[in-house]
Amino acid sequence: MKSLVAYVDGGSRGNPGPAGYGAHILDGEGKILVNLSGCLGIRSNNYAEYAGLIAALDYALANRFEKVTVFADSELMVRQIGGVYKVRSPNLIGSFRKARARIGRLKAFSIRHVSRSRNREADRLANLAMDRQAGRG
Repeated sequence: MKSLVAYVDGGSRGNPGPAGYGAHILDGEGKILVNLSGCLGIRSNNYAEYAGLIAALDYALANRFEKVTVFADSELMVRQIGGVYKVRSPNLIGSFRKARARIGRLKAFSIRHVSRSRNREADRLANLAMDRQAGRG
């Protein structure tokens, strides 16, 4: 089974504020495949976290990966995707549904919470996107 590992992050400067996401994507052997980042306009931090997850899932599906393992430092998103917490925010329901629909197209999926220190590359990518949006990059 073709597998992928993704470290995802998102952030906003202010909440809401200028937001961006990052996704550091590796193959099953740990080789870097791609680094993704994007500007999101004025959004919440939680929205940006979901954008990082969705970007990683879109990459996986476009490149026919069947098994995806995601690491994220957003405990809220990890627990919402895992079904532990309900999504109550109207601003996140659409992103949650998009992510779950993409996950449903995979043969295997897991998501795990990691500390920020273990998610540095995705955090760096999200900050680059926020810098670009602020005209600093």
